[in-house]
Amino acid sequence: MSNVIHLAVPSRILPLEARITALLALFAEHRRTGDDVFWLKENGEMLNILQSTGLPVPAEALAVHAGFYAKAAKRLQFFPQYYRFLVSLALDLEDLGMPGHEAEKMVAFADREGLVQAEMSDLQRAEARRLLTRRGVDPVRDAGLDDRLRAFVSRTRTFALPNKKAAYELTHIVFYLTQYGHRPADLGPEAVTSLHFAGLTAFLDQNADLLAEICLAMRFLGEVPPPVWTGWLRRETSLFNVEAGETVSINDDYHDFLICNWHEAIEGGEPFRKPMSLGRMRFDKRPTQAAALREISQAMLALDDARVGDWSVMKRRMAESVSQEALGMLEMAATTSAHFEAYFEGFARAGAQ
Repeated sequence: MSNVIHLAVPSRILPLEARITALLALFAEHRRTGDDVFWLKENGEMLNILQSTGLPVPAEALAVHAGFYAKAAKRLQFFPQYYRFLVSLALDLEDLGMPGHEAEKMVAFADREGLVQAEMSDLQRAEARRLLTRRGVDPVRDAGLDDRLRAFVSRTRTFALPNKKAAYELTHIVFYLTQYGHRPADLGPEAVTSLHFAGLTAFLDQNADLLAEICLAMRFLGEVPPPVWTGWLRRETSLFNVEAGETVSINDDYHDFLICNWHEAIEGGEPFRKPMSLGRMRFDKRPTQAAALREISQAMLALDDARVGDWSVMKRRMAESVSQEALGMLEMAATTSAHFEAYFEGFARAGAQ
């Protein structure tokens, strides 16, 4: 006869509020110092995700930012070039429950000093407008801004080509115009097509960060992303490794970790489901093999005049020049989106000679 003893092993996964508390403390106190612009970036991303998703944030967890918040308005006066970072942090802290009205003072200062006039990019102006209007100030006063943004996202053929900069700008335009999904945006079906095109390229490139942003933008427009994309992202999110220790390097994949878990939250899953500790941590995504995108692009370039925009034809012509893995990725991509054939026509770049 054998005796079976069942041990009650405690879970290493803390409750969600405790994990959020650990992450807030991590980015505020254990990775960088407050005079580092990357501190502003990391903390701004973390707070923005919490504010936009409505995830539960214990009031006491915000205490790690009390010192920053108390001096934020004065810091803005000395570092006006970082006004978007600083105003965003103050706005999100208040909206998450930090008592005070410093953000309103900072918004008034940014408007009075005309800080938005220093921006060269419509995207940056759109971000600034999104921030300052949260306290009732429109600093742009440019009736044509939205028209230019809509024209950019509606040019679908831009996004049929590998262009990460354009794809990220596409997602951020949707983010700003929809206030991260909190208001409708006057964007037509072309914007949805553009997101599908950019998503197909990101999927072929196995770029989880970009694909997560694209799926988020789709959700903010009321669209349902292809299940193959969201399923793959869920798996990638689950495979992140979190390493704790006071000497671990912070040259890591923290940004991908945050964006993938933001997507997980929007999809109704449980974000940040990893062992967390109160201290320094680093985040690493799983090692990946070479993505199919480069191999496919090189094969199509080599076909030269034999290249056509018809996927059914190109599938046969490429069969002997690309690996089975790359061809399989293309075939999988073809099943994920009803926009694939139109996407491939632009992706092939087989225009009139």
